[in-house]
Amino acid sequence: MLAPMAFKLPESVLVVIHTPRLDVLLLERVGTSFWQSVTGSREPDDPDLEATARRELLEETGLSVGTLTDWRQTNRYEIWAQWRGRYAPDVTHNTEHVFAFQVPELTVATLDPAEHVAQMWLPWQEAMKKVFSPTNRDAIWQLPRRVLGHSGVA
Repeated sequence: MLAPMAFKLPESVLVVIHTPRLDVLLLERVGTSFWQSVTGSREPDDPDLEATARRELLEETGLSVGTLTDWRQTNRYEIWAQWRGRYAPDVTHNTEHVFAFQVPELTVATLDPAEHVAQMWLPWQEAMKKVFSPTNRDAIWQLPRRVLGHSGVA
């Protein structure tokens, strides 16, 4: 007998990986041309959202050395139709919690081939234009203010 399918929780993290100079690591999602930061759903056994962020960082990039910051920012959005089947039938929206992960320098991530096929580092302004998600774009736009204390515009 097959075990019942476990639905994803409609709560996730978005983790923007960056250097002190605000270069941003982007990952290309398998089966799409979508570029993004680290994202992932909270698991029932994750004790808190920081644990979710650290688990997703490790699973998707192998990165564990750096400074994780919880921005205490949430985004609520409608789950795209092609991914809605992963959630319980009555779930239509997800709540995303935004984190940043600062690494000391550009580094090569160890990608999970089931999730991502490529990686690239870009200056924050270029990374902002490359990502497909509006909430990811907004988080990258906030980097100069949150990390350096100014807008990043000269």
